Amino acid sequence: MSAPIVLVGGGLATGTAVRELRTQGYDGDLVVIAAEDHAPYERPPLSKGYLLGNDPAEKALVNDHDWYAAHDVDLRTGVTVESVDPDAHTLTAGGQEVAWSGLLLATGATPKRLALADDSGAPVHYLRTLEDSTALKEQLQPGARIGIIGGGWIGLEVASAARQADAEVVVLEALEQPLLNVVGPEVGALFAQLHREKGADVRTGVRIEGISRGEGGATVTTADGETLTFDRLVVGVGVAPVTDLAADAGIAVDNGILVDSGLRTSAPDVLAAGDVANVDHPVLGHRLRVEHWDTAIKHGTVAATNLLGGKAVADHLPYFFTDQYALGLEYVGHPGPGGFERVVITGDTEGPVEGRTFRVWWLRGDRVVAGMHVNDWDAIDRVRELVGTEVDDAALRS
Repeated sequence: MSAPIVLVGGGLATGTAVRELRTQGYDGDLVVIAAEDHAPYERPPLSKGYLLGNDPAEKALVNDHDWYAAHDVDLRTGVTVESVDPDAHTLTAGGQEVAWSGLLLATGATPKRLALADDSGAPVHYLRTLEDSTALKEQLQPGARIGIIGGGWIGLEVASAARQADAEVVVLEALEQPLLNVVGPEVGALFAQLHREKGADVRTGVRIEGISRGEGGATVTTADGETLTFDRLVVGVGVAPVTDLAADAGIAVDNGILVDSGLRTSAPDVLAAGDVANVDHPVLGHRLRVEHWDTAIKHGTVAATNLLGGKAVADHLPYFFTDQYALGLEYVGHPGPGGFERVVITGDTEGPVEGRTFRVWWLRGDRVVAGMHVNDWDAIDRVRELVGTEVDDAALRS
């Protein structure tokens, strides 16, 4: 009998890939190894529905608990993979050697740490795991004072959840606007306005000089001499891909595990998917590592196909969504190393941001490199249609 296909990781890419392997007819042995004590689950609910208290933890599961046994999948949770030997086609997990015929590395990413916070002894939260979200949710109470370091997607989604729990919120962002490096100053300012309208204190251009444990909470000192006190601090300053396992195995890494357009690594029969995969994107023409839900799903499907000898390509345009208060958006595209030169906003420009319906287009010359709709749920097809094409501004308003 041939060795099993082994999938390493406890997230959406793994959960999708293992399901796809069975859906595509693979009836051989399958092993899933997840470091956390859970079956593979999605991460968006951790800063959205689950954190808000609207959805149970089970809703985040990619496949129900009983799916694995019903489909004859050897699911090993709470097990760490210590090493991989690509030449021998083996790995060591939980002290046990496991042979594999094909291997998927979907090891994900880990939050970047803030030494000032970690060394302070103050109550500090990061958000990556179900346990992280559970612990934070318990602190989002009326009147609780929550400080959020970082105005990216995670920081803003936590701010939304905290305000909806009637907690006091202060967002401390080092750049001149939230999300500046992702959406630019014009759109970043709209997100700052949204949160201010909902009662959050959004402070930009903040440099933090010190964090210490105060009476019952945390004290933050800024470069301009201000002292802020919080019951809890949430740090959301980005994530780093988990590449140690691959690097130690001699697999090529650089801002993730390097893969071709079919998600194949530099080692034979080893693929990588999800947050950790740095893909040679065949449409965009440059390498790209994406940390979003849709990419994990698409990668899971491509990886399953190619583990079975197929020739699938990860050629989809990056897509992500966010929900903050009653505002929802969907974004498609990626400016790439060339960035964007200008932003065109069409639709509502007046009134509270939460109630507006508008679209945003990022352009380099006349080429649309990314597009987004806000509260305009019939627009996503049009956004997908225009991203990657050259248009005049009139077309963006149609």
